[in-house]
Amino acid sequence: MPGVNPLLLRSLVVTGLLIAALNVVFAGVEYGFGRLPLWFWLTQLLLIPAMLVPARMFPEAAATRAYPRRAGLYALGWLAPYAVYKFTGDALRPDFNANASLLAVVVTCLLFGLIFAALRRPQ
Repeated sequence: MPGVNPLLLRSLVVTGLLIAALNVVFAGVEYGFGRLPLWFWLTQLLLIPAMLVPARMFPEAAATRAYPRRAGLYALGWLAPYAVYKFTGDALRPDFNANASLLAVVVTCLLFGLIFAALRRPQ
């Protein structure tokens, strides 16, 4: 990916793999590893591009002075990977509600954005 620091790319790939592994562990403990459907295992691979696509938002957010814009960039950066994580885990439940899951993703990502923007102020 041109224009993105190689260390950041490595960090994003490792983070995507860790999130996928945690998702599998949590779902496997709850439902049994042998009962996890093939689509669940395959959708974990979506975490890699979900981490890489918003890769430029994190450095831009870190350099942004205005708190609301910085929080929004961080929230958007976490939206895709968290949505994959949340939806795949929630879709395993028999009472899956897509609207409730989507609302939880949006609220959580907004909170992530606000917290990261407060913790990572530009120098």
